[in-house]
Amino acid sequence: MKNKYDIIVVGGGPAGSTAARFAAEQGVSVLILEKDRDIGYPVRCGEAVSMAGLEEFIEPDPRWIAGEITSFSFIAPDKTQIDIPFEGKGCILERKIFDYELANVAAQKGADILTKSYVNGLKFDDGNIVGVKYEYQGEQKEVDCKIVIAADGVESRVGRWAGLKTHSDFRDMESGIQVTASGVNVDENTCYFYWGNIYAPQGYLWIFPKGNGIANIGLAITGDIGKKRSALSYLNEFMDNHYPNASILTQIVGGIPFTPTLEKIVAPGIMLVGDAARQINPLSGGGIISGMIGGSIAGKVAGEAINKNNLDMISEYEKKWHARLGKRHEMFNRIKNGIYKLSNEKYNSIAHSLKKLPPDKISLGNVAKAAVLNKPSLLLDVAKTFFNN
Repeated sequence: MKNKYDIIVVGGGPAGSTAARFAAEQGVSVLILEKDRDIGYPVRCGEAVSMAGLEEFIEPDPRWIAGEITSFSFIAPDKTQIDIPFEGKGCILERKIFDYELANVAAQKGADILTKSYVNGLKFDDGNIVGVKYEYQGEQKEVDCKIVIAADGVESRVGRWAGLKTHSDFRDMESGIQVTASGVNVDENTCYFYWGNIYAPQGYLWIFPKGNGIANIGLAITGDIGKKRSALSYLNEFMDNHYPNASILTQIVGGIPFTPTLEKIVAPGIMLVGDAARQINPLSGGGIISGMIGGSIAGKVAGEAINKNNLDMISEYEKKWHARLGKRHEMFNRIKNGIYKLSNEKYNSIAHSLKKLPPDKISLGNVAKAAVLNKPSLLLDVAKTFFNN
């Protein structure tokens, strides 16, 4: 540990570790401060990602891949099931091992890492951010820096201290709950998605298999729905009806921001990445790969700003993020708002029409097109989503 670093990253998740790695690769000094005892714990996600997304940043390793995914299955309220080949390959991660490896890569590139370090404030000099304050082993400490990268999750406190608006209205949040259960008999290479108000109103329920009869089973519903009936009650009902004999190994709950990127993710001396910046796909709720993309852009920009002794350059991060994924996420949000408003009858009708197609004609693109037949204005967005990746 040193008394001063060029860049301090607050949070050691995938976005934070990736930001630290890409900054350290440019020869600048980087410190990651992680509040939990272990990098990657507790796990707060479904752990599903595309293999292509991983390969942009790291060579896939069987040690942290629980299962490979080659198809999706969409289940309508009346139990009509549509199986769709995955165009590419996906995988279900073992997040704790995966996050450890991302942090290890950052360390190999030169970043320092300190766990159990609870950041509780920023240091300012004449209005400029010049460091962070944190508690470590019961002692209050400070460390100086030129740039702070906040990767401290939803409603980032670090971003708020810097004057950025990170608060989320409950109507923009979804109430999420997930269990990891054993005794779940599903195809180990298929991800299952249940749609309709009987499963998860204005949301969806998922089953992500992890092999050996173990799977992540969870759902997310909007804040408005959650005020009337809890996400837990919907999941309990599903488990009682479908897997009454399953054993629950872990359970996690939390708010999920199914919204586009925050309006501002940069301010003088600070950058937000990952969940802190809402770099989450607002249609699926997935944020691992998109957070790593945001982290990589932020790390590169921050490192370049340090090397060129021009901290104003960090404003370029916001532009580069929106060019890469931010604008696409706004499109996903419009698609979500259309799809989530469909009734059980509409979901059933879509499934029935797709069931009539030859197997080689069933694709994610056709599913999305069928889902928006009753809202033609979304067709252009769907086309862009599936053909302009």
